[in-house]
Amino acid sequence: MADWNAGQYLTFEDERTRPAVDLIGRVPLKEIRSAVDLGCGPGNSTELIVRRYPGAGVLGLDSSPDMLTKARARLPEVTFQEADIATWDPDERYDLIFANAVLQWLPDHARLLAKLAACLDAGGCLAVQMPNNLDEPSHSLMRKVAQEGPWAEKLKTGSVARVKIGAFENYYSWLLQAGCSVDLWQTAYVHPLADAQAIIEWLKSTGLRPYLDPLSPEEQSAFLDRYYIEIEKAYPAQQDGKVLLRFPRLFFVAQKQ
Repeated sequence: MADWNAGQYLTFEDERTRPAVDLIGRVPLKEIRSAVDLGCGPGNSTELIVRRYPGAGVLGLDSSPDMLTKARARLPEVTFQEADIATWDPDERYDLIFANAVLQWLPDHARLLAKLAACLDAGGCLAVQMPNNLDEPSHSLMRKVAQEGPWAEKLKTGSVARVKIGAFENYYSWLLQAGCSVDLWQTAYVHPLADAQAIIEWLKSTGLRPYLDPLSPEEQSAFLDRYYIEIEKAYPAQQDGKVLLRFPRLFFVAQKQ
């Protein structure tokens, strides 16, 4: 995929940061020596770690140069590195590995979680939040438009959607096998947004990217026009004119025993 658009992502910064606030609030560690923020984006989640643990050494990792530029400007005292989480293999062990809305882009979570747990010090925590919204209209309608439009063959040739994440039982089992205790939950956030176009603007920087990136500018425009028609039907305006974007997210905090 093309580089992430940090400015587009930050349009809904408050809404995107809320799950990270909820996640770090469930981390039981009082003090830590070191932390890494996987998929740190523009630094909004990293900032939460720095505030919670001001004495810790914090590292932010992301594969997007644009996101890292924003993160470094936001937190000049923090070290940020460009890295691919799928191949990340640190020499040191961490007290906290924080992964907010990133692991859903990676396959084989059984192997991935075992690897990340192995990067924790004894007593350390792996704190993860992942969107669990592939069955929501926002995402099922992406697939519908992709399959029914003239771009169907082009989008079919690549991996245009993230893999559906596992069930509670999967993550509980995988993390137990990795030697961790597990705190596991799901929250469905409801975001009142201005209109159907606001839903599309939210998704342009995340869920829509695998569908739009392979298309020409003309095809992107046509795809979004069709998608808008479907979204407007699926998310009717409320009494105040706003639409409600339902957004389930899966969380867990796993502590290394």
